Amino acid sequence: MTSLPTTRVGFPAGAVTGESTVLAVHPLGDGRYGVVTADTPFHPLDHTWPDQPADTGTLTVAGTELAVVDCLTAAVGPDGGELLVGTDIPVRRGDEEWAWLVLHVVESAPQALAAGAEVALAVDAERRAALSAAHTGCHLLALALNEALAERWRKDPGRSDALGHPDFDSLAMASSVMDTEASTDTYRLGKSLRKKGFTTDAADGLPALAEALPAVTAAVNERLAGWVAADAPVRIEVPGPELTARRTWHCELPAGPAQLACGGTHLHRLGQLSALVTELTLSEDGSELVAVTRPARV
Repeated sequence: MTSLPTTRVGFPAGAVTGESTVLAVHPLGDGRYGVVTADTPFHPLDHTWPDQPADTGTLTVAGTELAVVDCLTAAVGPDGGELLVGTDIPVRRGDEEWAWLVLHVVESAPQALAAGAEVALAVDAERRAALSAAHTGCHLLALALNEALAERWRKDPGRSDALGHPDFDSLAMASSVMDTEASTDTYRLGKSLRKKGFTTDAADGLPALAEALPAVTAAVNERLAGWVAADAPVRIEVPGPELTARRTWHCELPAGPAQLACGGTHLHRLGQLSALVTELTLSEDGSELVAVTRPARV
């Protein structure tokens, strides 16, 4: 395949529409096609950490509107060879020797849809807003949960979050997935975490985590409610427009500025939420903690 430049993206700033030039149309082998454009507002599914689902929307070429039913990450290696999609990519996103592409998946390819064609791109803005709310809620949950569980560390685990609390979220994270209704974060409470100093048992005057879970949940939800009420501003800091640019989520919380590395989309202010509530569940054997965090948008 002819060498392609890494796609320039507008979603970190909140873009949901744009115009661009088609660089390639790639048959996906299932009757569908992947369209590569020079620029796009679409957020693709990340093949390395697929937490936020892909944007959907439309692509219009020569007056014909096509549904974009999925949006994937693709890449072409340094030899300019085969275009690889999603989990077929053998390297992590950002490898500088590879070209990184946003692949807009359509179910037909009219003759006008060819390299060099000018297209209009439009993301489903309502779906994007719901996913952005869930993703922002996921980050806030992480910070609030870190604070609520801080007293359960018997020693410094060597990693703190932006607000100075032991970073339970990153140290225990097994998976994080969001949809248009909620984010679901699963934490592993195994031997590795205990070695770092975290305890789920009753110790030093603390009840066991299973017994303390209602109080922990209440503390997290109280903190989340306070942050939402403060209408803290949110922004994504990005050094450049490329899909591979390292992006950082920033939120000016009352307790201080918070930041996390993140490749997803987000709200612009916490006042775009009317509520943010999490439910914590501990597995029967105590080895797994699940947080389901539901944002309610204004």
